[in-house]
Amino acid sequence: MSDYQLALQQLTDSALPTGAFAHSLGFETYIERRLVRDEATFGVWLAAFVGQQLTYSDGLAVRFLYEGVPVVELDEQLTAQLLPRQLREASTKMGTRLLEIGAEVFPSSELAEYRELVRSGRAAGHQPLVFAIIARSLGVPYPDALAAYLFATVTTLTQNAVRAIPLGQNAGQRLLRGASDDVAAAVERVYKLGPDDFGAISPGLEIAQMRHERQRARTFMS
Repeated sequence: MSDYQLALQQLTDSALPTGAFAHSLGFETYIERRLVRDEATFGVWLAAFVGQQLTYSDGLAVRFLYEGVPVVELDEQLTAQLLPRQLREASTKMGTRLLEIGAEVFPSSELAEYRELVRSGRAAGHQPLVFAIIARSLGVPYPDALAAYLFATVTTLTQNAVRAIPLGQNAGQRLLRGASDDVAAAVERVYKLGPDDFGAISPGLEIAQMRHERQRARTFMS
C-alpha cells in the first residue's frame, strides 16, 4: 500500500468535520422549485455540477496548484470567480476548517504558510486549495488527488440530497455509482483545459445559487 493511501482516505472521509453537511451548493433552490424532486432529477443536477462547477473551478484550482501556480494567485482568482456570495462563503468556511484540522493532522510548511496568509487577511482560504496543498504534501499523485477531491464532494452532496429530497440510502448509492463516471470524465477534461477556462461556469448554476440567498425557507447554508 502506498504511504499516502490511508491518509487520503482520512482526508476525504465524509466524517471529516469541515461543515460540508450544511451546504447544498445550490441544489436546494432546485428542490424548492420542484426541478429536483427524486433520484433521476438529482442525478441530472449532480452531473451538471460535476461537469461544470467542479471541473472549471475547483478541479482547475487543484491542477494549477499542483503545477506550481502560487497559492495567493489562485486564492484571488477563486474569490473573484465565485460570484454567488453563499458559494464563496461556503468555500472559505470549509477551507478554513480544513486548514485548522490539517495544521494538526497533516502539517507541512506550505500549509502553515497558507494558514498564515489567511490569518493575516492576505488570502481567503478556499477548500480546494487547502485540499491540494495537503494532498501534495502527502505525496498523492495529482490524478489521484483530483479524483479523490471530486468524488468526496459528490459523496457529501449526495448524502445531503438523501436527507433533503428525501431519497433512500440505496438510491444514494446508485447515484454515487453513476457519478463515478462523471468524476472520471471530469478528471480527463481538466487535463485539457487552460487558464482561460478557469471559472467558465454555467450561469444557470450560479443564478440558482444566488436565488438561494433569498429563498423563503432553507435547510442549508448555501
